[in-house]
Amino acid sequence: MTDPTRQLTASLIRRRSVTPEDDGCQELIANRLIPFGFVATPLHFGEVRNLWLRRGDSAPLVVLAGHTDVVPPGPEAHWETPPFEPIERDGFLFGRGAADMKSSLAAFVTAIENLLTEQPGLPGSIALLLTSDEEGPAIDGTARVVEWLRNTGQIPDYCIVGEPTSVAQLGDTLKHGRRGSLSGVLTIKGKQGHVAYPQLARNPIHLAAPALAELASTVWDQETADFPATTFQFSNLNSGTGAGNVIPGELTAWFNFRFSPESRVDQLQQRVNAILEHHQLDAHIHWTLGAEPFLTAEGTLVAAARQAVQHVTGLTPELSTSGGTSDGRFLIKLGTQVIEFGPCNATIHQRNEHIPAGDPARLSAIYQQMLSLLLRPA
Repeated sequence: MTDPTRQLTASLIRRRSVTPEDDGCQELIANRLIPFGFVATPLHFGEVRNLWLRRGDSAPLVVLAGHTDVVPPGPEAHWETPPFEPIERDGFLFGRGAADMKSSLAAFVTAIENLLTEQPGLPGSIALLLTSDEEGPAIDGTARVVEWLRNTGQIPDYCIVGEPTSVAQLGDTLKHGRRGSLSGVLTIKGKQGHVAYPQLARNPIHLAAPALAELASTVWDQETADFPATTFQFSNLNSGTGAGNVIPGELTAWFNFRFSPESRVDQLQQRVNAILEHHQLDAHIHWTLGAEPFLTAEGTLVAAARQAVQHVTGLTPELSTSGGTSDGRFLIKLGTQVIEFGPCNATIHQRNEHIPAGDPARLSAIYQQMLSLLLRPA
């Protein structure tokens, strides 16, 4: 494993940084970049470790944002290789975080090292924003750092989030926005009773079934040039007492919208409530807004990213807003141009997570080219 980006990726994979743990990842990165003029500002909130590393104090400010935490590996015996032991096999690098997103973090570091070695007098400012709370509740991570950046007047011009965005091969897709996320916990009341005397009870499962079917089949809006159509999914459905002869008194259903700007939060809530009222249900919903949709219009950042990908891979990346949420939803609130770009995402959050072994070095070259384009003198 002679490539420096792959070596650093491997060093990061060895650290068991299961959310919200960092396990020394941020310290390792800081020690690499401080000799290049970066100033490290630890920002710890609760159990979460965040780190702001910045070099320079002039515009433009380009931020590379990522997370050092990973999702739990599950039963390690079910992995073909140990999840926290980076192993190369058949041309792939295996390990938890190989794709999401320790290869991106390593590529950030080596891209900066190579760029500043070649252009030590590069104008503008470069910063890294690292958190150990992206895979968890995402309360004390980037969201809190964004508040600190606003309060200290450090507003990024451009931000590149290292999320794994590529699909079939490195460079085929970059995200320039994301859908919003709106979740609900729906409780439907019935009346508990004996299954042999249904006339004395009200079965919430029977009562809810037509409404749940209508919610699942409703078309909420249509896709646009930038966003897929809003989707609705039930994720949990719970009822019953555990006994086979008892009609339950309550049903609970968890659901989630991934919504485009074509649908507002209040519109979705009103439509759900209208369906429940139509079916005359005794229902209550606890709503949680996880993220609003956002979009970075084609401009300086998107153009630089596309040019960099084409330069290194020969591909023209597709612009996409699909998938889940990311910390880009917090950074966009600063008025910053935000994109996400990183390795292939086919195995993220799965057992035997892996990427092509040569992709960390190529990813580093793409990030270096992005930075060079964004920071070059006018």
